Amino acid sequence: MQWTQTFIPTLREDPQEAEIDSHKLMLRAGLIRKLGGGLYTFLPLGFRVLKKIENIIREEMDNAGALEILMPALHPKEIWEKTGRYISMGDVMFKLQDRQKKEYVLGPTHEEIVTSLAAAELRSYRQLPKTFYQIQVKFRDEIRPRFGLMRAKEFIMKDAYSFDTTWEAADASYEAMYKAYVRIFKRCGLRTKVVEADTGAMGGNWSHEFMVIADSGEDGIVECESCSYAANLEKAERAQPAPKIWENPVKPCELVNIPGHSTINQVSAFLNCKTEQLIKTIIYIADNKPVAVLVSGDRDINEHKLARKINASSIALADETTIQQVTGAPAGFAGPLGLSIPVYCDIGLKGIKGGITGANKKDAHILHVDLERDATIKEYIDISTVKDGDLCPKCGKPMHEKRGIEVGHVFKLGTKYTDSLGAIYLDENRQQNTIIMGCYGIGVTRTLQAIIEQLHDKDGIIWPFSVAPYQVVILPLNIHHQQTITIAKDLSAELQKAGVDTIIDDRDERPGVKFKDADLVGFPLRVVIGEKNLASNKVEIKRRDSANFILENISKTPETILNIIKEEGEKTDNLHTVQGI
Repeated sequence: MQWTQTFIPTLREDPQEAEIDSHKLMLRAGLIRKLGGGLYTFLPLGFRVLKKIENIIREEMDNAGALEILMPALHPKEIWEKTGRYISMGDVMFKLQDRQKKEYVLGPTHEEIVTSLAAAELRSYRQLPKTFYQIQVKFRDEIRPRFGLMRAKEFIMKDAYSFDTTWEAADASYEAMYKAYVRIFKRCGLRTKVVEADTGAMGGNWSHEFMVIADSGEDGIVECESCSYAANLEKAERAQPAPKIWENPVKPCELVNIPGHSTINQVSAFLNCKTEQLIKTIIYIADNKPVAVLVSGDRDINEHKLARKINASSIALADETTIQQVTGAPAGFAGPLGLSIPVYCDIGLKGIKGGITGANKKDAHILHVDLERDATIKEYIDISTVKDGDLCPKCGKPMHEKRGIEVGHVFKLGTKYTDSLGAIYLDENRQQNTIIMGCYGIGVTRTLQAIIEQLHDKDGIIWPFSVAPYQVVILPLNIHHQQTITIAKDLSAELQKAGVDTIIDDRDERPGVKFKDADLVGFPLRVVIGEKNLASNKVEIKRRDSANFILENISKTPETILNIIKEEGEKTDNLHTVQGI
């Protein structure tokens, strides 16, 4: 391929619309162009990268025994109503009507669709197990599309679904997909961290996320560097800390008036105490019933964990009227003493002595609280958001908080969807059983951008050989010099014959412009052909990820390049340390 025959509209300056490095570089390197909020057109270079990522995914899915299908992006409303997600997913779904006023949604995901297929077609144990996958466009009505392909309204996803007869078989399918994901991201040149994750709207009882560690990541994670534990903040647990003993022995409870002070910081300042000595009491509505939740004043309640721990299908903060009815006081003065509703307490407060709580009375708090002595606690559970420095639930060593980009997610769904949609099979005894299901997703377009976010420098992208739009760029410095052009074309033809994607920058531009564009786009290898080196029958070979270059004889250049690519492929085997299942 020649540069002048394709379309690579590079930009010298960062576009104002882009916030993070990878978004800026995708636009500057001519990979994508914006159509509207969360909508992008892939230009030739970007599309080549996308197809290479998809090909890696297909190869590994096929090798793992998955079968590729393609399902509609337009779904009848009724199928989503059967699982309850037409309501629970809310405004994230694009909803529309056809000319007969029949209602549809544009698929944000395909659990309902593939389970309906399984319910209709997989009727016997002899047909199981099966794993289907597709690479398909998805649609989600993001309230604030941002960061380019990271959070878009339209995106490409690989989603796979396993169907099994037993939990043991389902675990085997899950492990096969998990291992395939490790291979996929390794081949894409990504360093990923696998973390335990919340199942969220997907449902099920277990899941793992494949995260690319990056400061720009939207997801918070914690990891223990002393053992294998890692989890996103929605799922992360912590070991029970030592009891907070603020006074010993504890004095009798004492009511104090604090007029006009209701927030944690206000009360802490007024009483000249630490925020962690205060006990926050938050009133929630869990499955339409009020509950009180206690947490230390310096921590936040993790509502995902709270819902799981108390087995609530829905949870929301109580309104002002409910708070007044339950506590007898306005918001900001709730406390656990004397409440008649269930009281759940974070494990960090177990054994606290000398705490301070609201008094269930306006402008009043209670000092010298011993929860075990003074309150009725239904259960002590881990319901606060984990913070940097909290102790690991597995080994007890400190954990550290990081940011990450989610590129893959695997779920053990169980029978959540197969129950709702009637996916039943007959076993060898002609008995009916519900099919057990797993779900496995990769954000294909997000993976493309995550590679850039992890692999770039001040000059541009640094593509891995496996997904680069072209692995080698040949730069003839003087396109009017016949020998230079002849060598460039001959070298390109030989490399292409050997399976190396090659592009010749045949533009009539200054060498500096060509060098900058080569670095910006991020071609892994650059071969410079100049008249000075040709005098000694040599060309210059430089890796994008190195400041050094070598001078190689023209006749040996193809062999040298092939050896570099081979060595790079072998390096990827040592890229990752991932958490086991």
